[in-house]
Amino acid sequence: MDLNLRGKTAIVTGGTTGLGAGICDVLAEEGMNVIANYLFDPEGAEKFATELSAKYGTKCVAMYGDISKAEDIDKIFVQAEEVYGHVDVLVNNAGIWPTTPIEKMSDDEWKKVVDIDLNGTFMFSKRAAIHFLKHDVKGHIVSISSKSGFTVSSPDHAHYVAAKGGVNMMTKALAREFSSRGIIVNGVAPGMVRTPINEDKLSQPEWLKYYEDRIPVGRVSTAREVAYTVAFLASEKGMYIAGAIVDVTGGMLI
Repeated sequence: MDLNLRGKTAIVTGGTTGLGAGICDVLAEEGMNVIANYLFDPEGAEKFATELSAKYGTKCVAMYGDISKAEDIDKIFVQAEEVYGHVDVLVNNAGIWPTTPIEKMSDDEWKKVVDIDLNGTFMFSKRAAIHFLKHDVKGHIVSISSKSGFTVSSPDHAHYVAAKGGVNMMTKALAREFSSRGIIVNGVAPGMVRTPINEDKLSQPEWLKYYEDRIPVGRVSTAREVAYTVAFLASEKGMYIAGAIVDVTGGMLI
């Protein structure tokens, strides 16, 4: 199936490592120009974008920005307009997932997780919608949620669960407000994904078995498997899906 994404431009937050890198790779493979947002390791980010461009023949760049800071997000859209003219797709992928029991969780840690995982997603989405309207673009916003946005499947992640639950409802609210104006907003809820952030656990046989036993399809997903769903929702083929949080957990939410 041709998703007709060739020549369009996407911003992927947290796009140079882990799940974000997998999403960038699939979108570039579909012919999209990709702005891979990063916060750390500028040399690695530039190398990633250069290799992505060479691999697929698209125009991919790395752009620095802390998604919890409105001024950084504004700068990304200014730079995007300078390089590409306009953006067609936003993928809200950046997030953090610390493990802390509630009684040991500082107020600052709670605020940091919510600022990045929820508030940053809102601020980026708001600016993307304004950008799409300004340029008369039928844009797409896809936010990465989590199975934890639906169920508290493990302890010690109260801040993350609260933030992702907020992302789910915010996605629906954005879709309600913008669908009639040609902006399609959806979310994707992965389960356990084989990325560097999870590799410490997944490299231990007992933890790998623990997750595999909880996943009906019997294995942990790859980043690309999640990215395929993102690409579909970012395309005109997904135009009639609005306000959905698509389960890509291998059946963990059944």
